[in-house]
Amino acid sequence: MTKLIEAEIQAALAATPEWSEVSGAIQRTYDFKDFAQAMRFVNKVAEYAERAQHHPDILVRYNKVTISVSTHDAGGITAKDFALAKAVDAMPR
Repeated sequence: MTKLIEAEIQAALAATPEWSEVSGAIQRTYDFKDFAQAMRFVNKVAEYAERAQHHPDILVRYNKVTISVSTHDAGGITAKDFALAKAVDAMPR
């Protein structure tokens, strides 16, 4: 997987408007009704990540879940990261 250049990252971010670039990764925070709902979402993300063999960093703060992803092998953000972002956005909450 090839690391995207900044112009490609910005174009991909335009197609995933809730995501932003933070410290060499793309990131989004999701809000939920409560902790239990947040954890159900985290489990869905984990199941998808295992199947895709692409694992994001996940931070849980009660009813907020922050997903951060980059492709470590490529040393930055790749198309694979944006594919994961779109898949996570499509998951039922």
